[in-house]
Amino acid sequence: MIRLNQILLHGTLLMSAIALVACGGTKSDKEGVEERFPVPDKPIEEMSYSPERTNFELWAPTAEGVVLRLFDNQTEVEQVAMTKGDSGLWTASVEGDHKGRYYTFEVTIDGKKMKQTAGIFARAVSANGGKGAIIDLDDTDPEGWAEDVAPQVAATDVTIYEMHYRDMTAHASAGSSYPGKYLGMAEHNTLSPEGLATGIDHLVEMGVTHVHLLPTADFGSIDESQPTNQYNWGYEPMNYNVPEGTYSTDAHSAEARIRELKMLVKAMHEAGLCVVLDVVYNHTTSVENCGFELTVPGYFYRMREDGSFANGSGCGNEIASDQPMMRKYMVESLEYWVKEYHIDGFRFDLMAIHDIETMNLIRERLEALNPNILLYGEGWAASDPLYDEQKLAFKRYTYRMPGIAAFSDDIRNALRGTLDLSQGGFIHGVDGNKEALKFGIAGGVEHPEVEHSEAAWCAEPTQHISYVTCHDDHNLRDRLEHLSPEASEEELLRMAKLAHFGVFTSQGIPFIFCGEEMFRSKLGEKNTYNMPDKYNAIDWSLKSKYSDLVEYCKALIALRKAHPAFSLGSGDAVRKHLSFIEHENGAAVGFVLDNLEGIDSVKRIVVLMNGSRESVKFDIPHGSYAVVADDKGINLNSSRHISGDSFDVEPICGVILCAI
Repeated sequence: MIRLNQILLHGTLLMSAIALVACGGTKSDKEGVEERFPVPDKPIEEMSYSPERTNFELWAPTAEGVVLRLFDNQTEVEQVAMTKGDSGLWTASVEGDHKGRYYTFEVTIDGKKMKQTAGIFARAVSANGGKGAIIDLDDTDPEGWAEDVAPQVAATDVTIYEMHYRDMTAHASAGSSYPGKYLGMAEHNTLSPEGLATGIDHLVEMGVTHVHLLPTADFGSIDESQPTNQYNWGYEPMNYNVPEGTYSTDAHSAEARIRELKMLVKAMHEAGLCVVLDVVYNHTTSVENCGFELTVPGYFYRMREDGSFANGSGCGNEIASDQPMMRKYMVESLEYWVKEYHIDGFRFDLMAIHDIETMNLIRERLEALNPNILLYGEGWAASDPLYDEQKLAFKRYTYRMPGIAAFSDDIRNALRGTLDLSQGGFIHGVDGNKEALKFGIAGGVEHPEVEHSEAAWCAEPTQHISYVTCHDDHNLRDRLEHLSPEASEEELLRMAKLAHFGVFTSQGIPFIFCGEEMFRSKLGEKNTYNMPDKYNAIDWSLKSKYSDLVEYCKALIALRKAHPAFSLGSGDAVRKHLSFIEHENGAAVGFVLDNLEGIDSVKRIVVLMNGSRESVKFDIPHGSYAVVADDKGINLNSSRHISGDSFDVEPICGVILCAI
C-alpha cells in the first residue's frame, strides 16, 4: 500500500516535543516507558450508555486533567471534569438519559489543552468523526440480527473476492437503488441493462466464499457532511471502530451507518457469503486530528531519535503495535468488529509494520470467537519500519504466524510481470518465471522440486494468498494492454484466462479483484485511490460482452470445489501428492496431483500451462484422462477422453486432465 499523493505534513516538531516531555524518552528507552504506563486489565469502553446514566472513561496516563464535553448537535451543553483512577484511566458518570447527544474529550498535558477528540475507541460518531455519539447499540440491530449466522468455511475452501462499495454499485449499469452505499451491496435482484445479475447476486453466482470489503472503518479523506460522489479507497483511518459515513444513506445519523453495515453483513451471510474487512492499523489519516496523539502524545506511534514520526507506512506516521496499550487496542478493536458486526475475517494493510507477537495474539483471541476466522495481509511495508525487522510480520516470517496468510508477490509477478511494468511474466511468454510460478503452485511451502530464489515462507499452503491483481495497482486488462499493445483482444483474453488459471490451480488461497472476471479497465490508471467513478466504477455491460471470461472464472471456482486436490491444506500433503513435469520451454510448466484416493473423486490430476506463443508437447503419466480444461474452456463433466503419455497444449493455454 503506497499512496504517493497522500503523504501529509503533521506539524511534526511541535507534537514530537510534547511527546518527548510526556513520555520521558523515545524508542531507545521503551522499557521505562512501558513501566510508567500500566495497561488496564479491563476492556476499553470509553462510553457505556444506559437510560439511567452514561459512563465515560479515557486512558490518558500523562494527562494533568481531562474534561468531558457534552453537545446537543453542535451546541455544547455541559462540561464534566473527569477523575483520574488506576492504570491511567480517567472516568466520569453523567446521570440521566443522554441518548442522542454527542461528546468529546479534552486532555491537558504540561498546561496545554489538546484538541478535542472522540477518544480512541468511539463506537459511534458524528459526521466526519469529530465527536463521539451516545447511542444504544441495540437500537442499531436490524431485524433478525440475533439469529444471524455466518457460513463456516474452512481455510482450504476459501475463495476471496475483493471489492469497493462504489466500484460495485455506483455505475448506472449496476441497477442499484443505493449506488455507492452499504445498502447497495445488500440489495438483491439488481440487474444490468442486459438483464444479468449484478452486486451481491453476482457474487453468489460466481461461487466465491469471502467478500473482502475495502476499508470500512471511519476515514478522514471525504467530507461526510455534504452529499457527495467523492471516491476514496479509505486507507486513511480516523476512528477505527465506527463504520464510514460516506457509505451510509445518512452520515448525520450516528445509528444509520452502523445499522446499514449490519444489514449488509446479514444479507451476505444469508446469501452464503463471509465478510472480510480491510483494516489499516499501521497508520492514521494524520496525527494532529486523531485521538491517539491527542490523548497520549508520542505513545501510539513509533518515534525517531530526533522526535519525528517514523514512516514505514509511507503516509506520514507508523503505529507502534509493540506498545502494550496499542497491542491491547488492536486486539479488542478486532474482537469488537467480530462480536458487534459479525465479521468473518480481516485483511491487514502493510502487515509488516505490526510485530509478530501482536499478530499471533490477534489470531489466538479471534480464533476463540470463530475457529474459522480468516486472517491475511500484506507482508511488506512502504519503507523500513522503526523496529527490529526480525520481530515484524514480513512475508518471509509468515511461517512463524500459524493461521495467518500473506499475499504472494511471487506468483503474482511470475504470472503477470513486475510492478513497474518493465517486463511481462509467464502469461506473456517471458522466460525466467518458472521457479517462482512453481513456488506459488506449491502454495509457498518447501518442496524438493522447487528452486525459487526466495526461501519457502509458508508452513502450510493456506498461508499463501494467490493473486495477480488487487485494488492498488494496474488491473489485469490495463497491464496486458500496456505490455502487449500489438496483441489482439482474443490474445489478451487468453492471457487473462491463463493468469486466473494459474491462481485457481495453485495450492494457496485464491483471490480475485472485483471486475477482473469481466475484463474491466481503469483507463490505464494505477493509483486510483481518489479518482472519480469514471476510473473505478464497474460497467456491468462488460459482464455480457465478456461472458466467456466470466464463465471461465466461475468454472475455475467450481473446479476447486469439485476437486479438493487443489487445496490439500498442509505442506506435508503438498510434498506427498504434488510433483512437477519439467519442460525445456521457458514458459511451460506442468504438474501432477497423484495418489489422490481418499482425497479427491479421481486418483490423478494433470495440469499443464503454456505461456509461450507456440504449441508445447508435455510428457505426462501414461493413462486415460478426461480433458476438463483446454483452449476451448472448462467442462467439469467433460466427455472428451484421451489416452497416452503426452499431450499437446495450445499457445497461451491451461489444460487439466483428470484420470478415468
